[in-house]
Amino acid sequence: MSISAIVPVWNGRPLLERLLDTLEAQTLPAAEWLVVDNGSTDGAPEAARARGARILPMGRNAGFAEAVNRGIRESRGRWLAVLNSDVELAPDYFARLTAAAESGSAWFSTGKILVAGSNDQIDGTFDALSRGGTAWRVGSGRRDGPIFSVERQIWSPPFTAVLLRSELFGRIGPLEAAFESYLEDVEFGLRCASSGLAGLYVPGALAWHQGSAALGRWHPETVRRMARNQIFLVARHYPRRLFWRWLWPIAIAQFLWGGLALRHGAVFSWLRGIAQGLRRASAVRAGRPPIEPETLEGLLRSNEQLIRDLQTSTGFDSYWKLYFLLTGGGTR
Repeated sequence: MSISAIVPVWNGRPLLERLLDTLEAQTLPAAEWLVVDNGSTDGAPEAARARGARILPMGRNAGFAEAVNRGIRESRGRWLAVLNSDVELAPDYFARLTAAAESGSAWFSTGKILVAGSNDQIDGTFDALSRGGTAWRVGSGRRDGPIFSVERQIWSPPFTAVLLRSELFGRIGPLEAAFESYLEDVEFGLRCASSGLAGLYVPGALAWHQGSAALGRWHPETVRRMARNQIFLVARHYPRRLFWRWLWPIAIAQFLWGGLALRHGAVFSWLRGIAQGLRRASAVRAGRPPIEPETLEGLLRSNEQLIRDLQTSTGFDSYWKLYFLLTGGGTR
């Protein structure tokens, strides 16, 4: 069993060095480290090269998706570990994920990702997408507990710290480069679901994530890309009849997200992202048929039920409270 670790990086040398420390400490070590440099200027790739990593220069900040795709093309492992440069892994992270995936014949596996410096604050587990085109990284912002400690089948792994069979990309293709960064993993998860290629959430495998280390969660560029990519998700994968049936939850989801952007002083970035998404929607949709309506409807309704159940159990975020109040989503 061989593992290739793929780490896109854009500056953040101290964070990358901490990740490399945890890669060195793995009880099941990766056979190769591929650090894909998106034009760093702080010595991050040089520090990684000194630790034995192979550096793949992009020559510019091409975004997370293109960097990962470059790593996939040049990797040699049977398993590919895609890692954000601002994560730290427990020593048995790879061992637990590979053991679970092999025993369960899963196509990928991911662990419980905690907030950096915490032992009980969830950063994320797996992704759940609503009919409105917005996603919840399940558990984000919650205290850890039994509800997040159950192994389960999943369709959409966050590419924060995920292990995937290399052949999966031959089955459904690489990450969508048009997304650049943000929600490219949710788009990939939709393709996994539409092809019936499931993975596992393995809560015993732990990692810690700094989160939005490059720009910041509500940086104008982050907000622009998120707003644009939410439009891309709908444009690329929603069949026309479901789009028109779900126009109300789509509108509600997007405007509520715009309200969050307004609250954080980034409403103009949100508007710019929406405009870019609408302008490029036809191009993003071209060349790939949408998901079968029955498949997508079943997936997103079960996702909404999961979001509603977990929000009910752990306390509602205002966004999801309003979304469900206005759309009736997640009702049995």
